[in-house]
Amino acid sequence: MDRILAFLSGPLNDFAWMYTFLPCAIAGGLFLTIRNGGVQFLHFGHAMKNTVGKMFQKQKAGEGAVTPMQAVTTALSATVGTGNIVGTSQAIAMGGYGAVFWLWLAALVGMVTKYSEIILAIKYRERDAKGDWVGGPMYYISKGLGKSWRWLAGLFAVFATLASFGIGNMSQVNSITGSVIGAFSAFTSVSAGMETALKWVIGIILALLVAVILLGGIKRIGAVTEKLIPFMSIFYILFTLVVIAAHIGGIPDAFAKIFSTAFTPQAVFGATTGIVLKQTIIWGLRRSAFSNEAGLGSAAIAHAAADTKGPVNQGLYGIFEVFVDTIVICSLTALTIICSGVEISFGVKPGSELITAALATVFGGKFAALFVAIALMLFAFSTVLGWSLYGTRCVQYLFGHKAVRVFQVIFIAVVVIGCVSPLSFVWDVADTFNGLMAIPNFIGLFALSGVVAAETKKYFGNKDNLK
Repeated sequence: MDRILAFLSGPLNDFAWMYTFLPCAIAGGLFLTIRNGGVQFLHFGHAMKNTVGKMFQKQKAGEGAVTPMQAVTTALSATVGTGNIVGTSQAIAMGGYGAVFWLWLAALVGMVTKYSEIILAIKYRERDAKGDWVGGPMYYISKGLGKSWRWLAGLFAVFATLASFGIGNMSQVNSITGSVIGAFSAFTSVSAGMETALKWVIGIILALLVAVILLGGIKRIGAVTEKLIPFMSIFYILFTLVVIAAHIGGIPDAFAKIFSTAFTPQAVFGATTGIVLKQTIIWGLRRSAFSNEAGLGSAAIAHAAADTKGPVNQGLYGIFEVFVDTIVICSLTALTIICSGVEISFGVKPGSELITAALATVFGGKFAALFVAIALMLFAFSTVLGWSLYGTRCVQYLFGHKAVRVFQVIFIAVVVIGCVSPLSFVWDVADTFNGLMAIPNFIGLFALSGVVAAETKKYFGNKDNLK
């Protein structure tokens, strides 16, 4: 196990992130931005008007589909969660304050990356044997690039299936367990035996809840996430804003720390922390990807099921998703931690304790622990639901409908394993397979960038769409 962990967190992780995801996310994102005329900036207002502006309008979906809003909340359910709270905390602790700058940069170009993924998912989707819309990178690679590239589509499906157990399952339920135990600790003494028992109880309860919703299919998942996501996002935003307002004098210093250490982290942290520029960049990028999943191709799987007018109509939700998920929620988490002045153990990977300590500066330790436990529970649980869909679709692509039930049973069992596993093991698995699944997706995105550009030009060239 030690050798496996060393390989996952060492050479394979460096290959996936430093040498693949980093150049693809930044240089590739800039390429897609230029090719699509800076759509995420030039038409940002239009994107917000046609996404959040229609959030409260009644929507209906046809047979085998979900509404555009259910598609986006299902996708957001897989992104808004642990990545925003624990992931942002880890970016700061492991990469320094400057990691937040790289998280922002990745998000700005990630808007057009996710926009492109969704356009291709709608363009190349198809009906399965049950009449449901299915799509995503495995479909736009195999159909858009041709039969000779099916091996690449299969590779994505394999990596995404494995990632669903890491990013979409074990890391999420592990964070739930940690926050719940933390909440218990705020009210009473928790012995080692009690902690172990709590982990098993939480794991079994979560597994049962996931089973009830997962086995109901995408419509049930969409119905649940449609209610959970707006509710919990609004409450989390409000509580972090209260903390930031209470420490408003620290905002200028927080931004100064972020920008001053984005390129020269040792100027602040020194050599003893082990934080160097490479670590600052990598942790900012990987936690941005963990948060908004732009470049991974996963969200496109949920959007492929949307009952939408056209590819760009749904693609606009990709811009909205990354903006809300990373630019808004991750930034609020980062500013809450930095402005509050809580002690950060740099070089030590944290769980939810940093944001809990930050909230405690205003709301008190017990309330903060309880709130974070509830928030993480809802956030992370919705993420598990979103990724259960992604894994299901990938297994369906690889092996057909007969294999889906087997995957779902294993996925439910892994919920319990994630609750009782060590934190470092869980996050190393999640990180590595996240990076690996991005490789075939980026190849598909770049090869089909002309298709995205043509759809963008066609949509924005029609004046009726801009009314």
